[in-house]
Amino acid sequence: MSNLSKMMKGLETRYKVYSLLSPVTMIGEVVMETLIPLMMAHIIDDGIANKDLKYVIIAGLIMVGMAIISLLCGFGGGRFSAVASQGFSRNLRRNLFAKVQSFSFGNVDHFSTSSLVTRLTTDVTNVQNTYQMIIRMCIRAPFMLISGVVLAVIINKRLSVIFLVAIPVLVIVLAVLSAIAYPRFQRMLGQYDKMNNTVQENLIGVRVVKSFVREKYENSKFENAADTLRKMQVKAEKLVIFIMPVMQIVVYFAMIAALWFGGKMITVGDMQSGELISFLSYIGQVLMSLMMVSMVFIMLVLSKASISRIVEVLDEEPEIKNPDSPDGGLTEVKDGSIDFENVSFSYVKDKNNVVLENINFHIDSGSVVGIIGGTGSSKSTLVSLIPRLYDVLEGSVKVGGQNVKNYNLVSLRDNVAMVLQKNVLFSGSVKDNLRWGNLNASDEEMIEACKAADADEFVKNLPQGYDTHIEQGGSNVSGGQKQRLCIARALLKKPKILILDDSTSAVDTATDSRIRTALRSSLPETTKIIIAQRINSVQDADIIFVMDNGKINGFGTHKELLANNEIYREVYDSQQSEN
Repeated sequence: MSNLSKMMKGLETRYKVYSLLSPVTMIGEVVMETLIPLMMAHIIDDGIANKDLKYVIIAGLIMVGMAIISLLCGFGGGRFSAVASQGFSRNLRRNLFAKVQSFSFGNVDHFSTSSLVTRLTTDVTNVQNTYQMIIRMCIRAPFMLISGVVLAVIINKRLSVIFLVAIPVLVIVLAVLSAIAYPRFQRMLGQYDKMNNTVQENLIGVRVVKSFVREKYENSKFENAADTLRKMQVKAEKLVIFIMPVMQIVVYFAMIAALWFGGKMITVGDMQSGELISFLSYIGQVLMSLMMVSMVFIMLVLSKASISRIVEVLDEEPEIKNPDSPDGGLTEVKDGSIDFENVSFSYVKDKNNVVLENINFHIDSGSVVGIIGGTGSSKSTLVSLIPRLYDVLEGSVKVGGQNVKNYNLVSLRDNVAMVLQKNVLFSGSVKDNLRWGNLNASDEEMIEACKAADADEFVKNLPQGYDTHIEQGGSNVSGGQKQRLCIARALLKKPKILILDDSTSAVDTATDSRIRTALRSSLPETTKIIIAQRINSVQDADIIFVMDNGKINGFGTHKELLANNEIYREVYDSQQSEN
């Protein structure tokens, strides 16, 4: 499939029609524009020369009619191309966004968030502008070029030799400059990614920037990225800018040559004055059409890099897919039992660079499981394998007795709810955010979930209660409130497995205890996995796993680990002494 067909996939019929109407109306405009100089030559040579006023008036009115038709065609072509290009860009962004939504974490890691943002914005805008230019100019310019040359040859074959010199010069200049400019534009777009990454990082960590008084450093960092981008833009675009003066020089030389040789032909009677004036008009039209082609080339050079980056996203195959079966895999999760069998995992898919190695355990459905370990021990990575956010490198992960790879992804993830330490709330009301867990949840169900997450009281104290607007990222609620709302959102899914990934770190121990007690009573059949730094958060679990450097260092109950596991005992003693 060609790059264009990939980008136009799913484009609505009306935009395809507009894309066809634009060049058709452009042809109408060109026909009128190329006939007007011919009419002008007849007015001069047949009307004015013979003092035939009636002929001049009739021919003049025909020229006015041609000009009006040309104007209407030009207006229609401009409007059709604008509408078609807007529809094209909307469709392209929709396809890109849908593709990104299908990506696994590994796919997103491959591109980086800032790069994907640039591709969805700057790159699509570049391609949109080029698409508009193409459907307007790629028919108009060649048609005008051919029509002008043909009519110029009809007027005077010998004088038309000028084109044999001018056109090859322009073509060579365009080809050379385009070949040099393309890699420069590619590097420029790469710098856009880096600058966007700087902006994104700063906005996400704005509170840290403020607290450490690093505004000057961040300003300097952004200015360096922006200045580097400016230099790359200048370096790329100065080549393109060079095209225009070269074009104008060629046009002026062609006109001077036409006047010189044409004037001599008039003096010897080989050419009439009106024909020379028309010939000059056709030189202008032919070389103007070449300038239009050069503009298209400029846009193509700029957009070629953008097209390759867009197609790279469209061609990217999601690392995690539904099973190849008629129904897309198993749709029913029997229970919340979990089995890890000889599981190893690597972010870079390299056996020599694994972050989880030879993990084996069984968890009964409905159990409460604690996972504890130092920073970098791969606790979060371990639980990410359960809903298939990543796929194992070796071994297998089973949920409800079935390999997670056999499940339909939607069905599996609907039955596994995760609450992360870095909780995310979206713009909208409290209810809107809670309904991410269950779109059809009633007010009573939301209140019940919030009570279990110890969030009901503070939500009721908000200005509009459950209808209070949450700002982007949940910036108008505290960290602990955000965590409790995210827990409530997960509870509304009524999952077979609930994973709390250090998701009560921002609440006090009393609130943490109330949440854990409520979870036991409200979700007795749900398997609950609690990742925590505080032993108090996991000591009541049915089984606790101690992670160390990507391996399970030990497992058992709180009492068993205190007696048998050195890492667990050291953590416990250090936390007890702090208390």
